Amino acid sequence: MTEEELYRAALNGQSEIVGRLLAGGADPNKLSEGADEGLPLCAAAAWDRDEVAATLLAAGADVNGREAGGWTALQWAAANGHAATARVLIEAGAEIDATNDDGDTPLTLAARRGALGVVQVLLEAGADHHKYDGDGDTPLEIAVDWVGVHLESALLDQVEQDGWEYVVARQYAKDGTELVTVAGRSADGSETEQVQAQRGHAAIATLLEDAAGVYTPVDRLVARALAHRDVDEDAETWWVVADVLGKRADEETYEALARLCVSEDAREREFGVDAIAQFGFADGEKPYLERTLPLLQKMVTTEGNPQVLRSVLAALGHQGDPRALPHVLDVIGRPGHKRTMTDAIALADVLPPDHEEGLALLIEMSEDEDSEVRDWATAGIAGLPGDTPRIREALAARLTDPDLRTVAEATRGLAVRGDERASQGVDRVLAESDDDYARDLVTQQHDE
Repeated sequence: MTEEELYRAALNGQSEIVGRLLAGGADPNKLSEGADEGLPLCAAAAWDRDEVAATLLAAGADVNGREAGGWTALQWAAANGHAATARVLIEAGAEIDATNDDGDTPLTLAARRGALGVVQVLLEAGADHHKYDGDGDTPLEIAVDWVGVHLESALLDQVEQDGWEYVVARQYAKDGTELVTVAGRSADGSETEQVQAQRGHAAIATLLEDAAGVYTPVDRLVARALAHRDVDEDAETWWVVADVLGKRADEETYEALARLCVSEDAREREFGVDAIAQFGFADGEKPYLERTLPLLQKMVTTEGNPQVLRSVLAALGHQGDPRALPHVLDVIGRPGHKRTMTDAIALADVLPPDHEEGLALLIEMSEDEDSEVRDWATAGIAGLPGDTPRIREALAARLTDPDLRTVAEATRGLAVRGDERASQGVDRVLAESDDDYARDLVTQQHDE
């Protein structure tokens, strides 16, 4: 009974109950029996209970333990699109390329589901992208097969039965891709079934092509990005494609992106700018800077679409060249311009140490009513090479900011300048914030 309780608590994410049962002697490696047969760690992984998974692992759960069918916890996390739990398992020593009885690996399972976040975690951990599944398909072949498929219809085909009723639901998965759920029930309501997939296959195919050294034509990659621009929560596919193209650093790709920047289609211009913004950047080298900077500077004067102009502003910042400063100031100073964090980032990236007007504007942004603008402006001030009373006072003023990430950035800036007031920020962030980034930022500076 204890093992069944542990399994159920793990499945439901009940961390306190899991801890209590483990302390009472429950075996985390014993299969639960009955209707809920399985391993607690696999249950936690299947339902993205990363905190529970960590607790079970700390209590001695076998990270590579197998359920019926040869399934491991990492395979369950991959099959259900749970990147956070997959990372916990990998850090605990999960076998990345383990196969179940059907020959599926975590990577083939994640590719089939369209789970972009899991694929990224697995590739970062060194998963073998050449390894076949039980049908003889590689993760890339699986992902490519799903690109362009009408996901709702494909899922319905998997579960459709005569006389059943079906509903389709759409929401965002944690990795930003669209999660499609098809749920059905029998006419009398006694039976139900549900299948899910994520619309991340185009981004996954792009990542796997890059990993495998497969050259995909620029126009095909651009088509993927454009098709998903308004489907993903934060343009995840768009940025995956832009990053992959930016890494190519070849003349043919650069010319193709430069042509997109002058396209008649605003969406193509936007993508062209986003992809060319960091094209060829590697180890501090910017081989296309002298061609990209004039292109972007010209677009400041010719571009009429606000969204494209926002991308131009960000791209100017990425160049990190003070020659872009007048154009950055032009854009953010225009009547009707809506200030966002991009303004602060771009300005800080191109601001020379002795430019008082630009510094004044950045300080003004650090006092903006929008917390994201304040955060990034404060980070920009903190990262400036100068150390003046004006910079220190601007940072000190943010130690009482209601946004604790802003406080953390101000603390970092004061600490690197040897200002004793940084300790106020450290104390406040550690006492009030549960944000890992903010806490890590002030802890690192305090330790140094």
